[in-house]
Amino acid sequence: MHKNDGSAVEEAGSVTVPLALRRVLGLVVSGEATNRAEIARRSGLARSTVGQQVDHLVGTGILEEVESKRSVRGRPPRVLTISPQAGTVVVVDIDTAESQIALADLTRQVIARDTVDVRIDAGPRVVLDAVTEQLQGLLEKHRRAPDRVREVVVGLPGPVDFQQGCAVQPTGMPGWDGFPVAEYFRERFHAPTVVDNDVNLMALGEAAQAGLETPLLCIKIATGIGAGLVTATGDVYRGADGAAGDIGHIRAVGGASVLCACGNVGCVGALASHRAVLRGLGIPESKADDPLHGTRELARRVAAGDPTALHAVRQAATEIGEVVAMLVHMFNPRTVVLAGPLSELRDDLVSAVRAAVYQRALPLATRKLTITATQLKGGSGLHGGIALATQDVFSQAGIARLLVEGQKAGG
Repeated sequence: MHKNDGSAVEEAGSVTVPLALRRVLGLVVSGEATNRAEIARRSGLARSTVGQQVDHLVGTGILEEVESKRSVRGRPPRVLTISPQAGTVVVVDIDTAESQIALADLTRQVIARDTVDVRIDAGPRVVLDAVTEQLQGLLEKHRRAPDRVREVVVGLPGPVDFQQGCAVQPTGMPGWDGFPVAEYFRERFHAPTVVDNDVNLMALGEAAQAGLETPLLCIKIATGIGAGLVTATGDVYRGADGAAGDIGHIRAVGGASVLCACGNVGCVGALASHRAVLRGLGIPESKADDPLHGTRELARRVAAGDPTALHAVRQAATEIGEVVAMLVHMFNPRTVVLAGPLSELRDDLVSAVRAAVYQRALPLATRKLTITATQLKGGSGLHGGIALATQDVFSQAGIARLLVEGQKAGG
């Protein structure tokens, strides 16, 4: 086999990254190779080149080489892994009643999770200040160096300008339109920051953490209704302006004259969202001592067999199923995942959505289709944020940043 010395380079920002280094790190990150011999065999690089690159990555604290825990005769083999101390990613999943936050290392291992009990309508500064304070407390508590935060990912429950890092004309989020969320976190954590729609992150989380087949369509049924699509290549489809997936404003079959917060009538979100179901049943969304009162009360009524509650949930699911059937024809996903508060009523919700989809969609689009409720409950957005963050950290530009920081630490 021809061996090359890996002298070719790629430019990442102002730092030159040898192709050999990217190849070596890529094999370890993907799990395709766990030792020097495997890397040489799979990459086609000379053993001496592999050794040089591995030594460099270990020296900068990105990789670590440890003895294998496998039971073998003689000297235990040494394996390469991403160092747990190579850095931390910070994920924030902002929702209407509260926000979820998490820290993870670069192996995607969750270090800590917490909840920030501040409503989104308190405004961006109040919410983000509370989130930041709690995150800084978690970093200190778990002894994660603030200067080793490699990326921050934030999910927002509304349309997002992915390039600018802000919400764009979101409903029910006073003060958030155009607020520079990405800039806010960059200034406080001195790390690259990505802001995305929360359902995009949920879809990524379902594909990455739950291991569901792609293309994957995630439908979040909460205050509104949104969708996130992960393609067969593992990428999120965001559309030209970040508005892809805002399906809550598609006209519902039974929408008639129901007024939506967007000012139009008949939107499926105004008719079949979790908020709409609660309103129709006269259940308050929250109480002073219980921000999730509505979710709990609806679940209680459904579990008790309340016919009015059962009918409301099934009717909402049928309306959602009509929209999902259209999306199935358009995108031909392998998996549809139902998430959000209404997904906790999985039997009634999933069965009604399935019925509507199979009635409306053609057999070619449904013959291998799986429709299921989320298995990750409230964690899919966090796991999706961790997946997105680590993808960015190990991108060409991300590796360059890691090397620069490693050289500073070592120098």
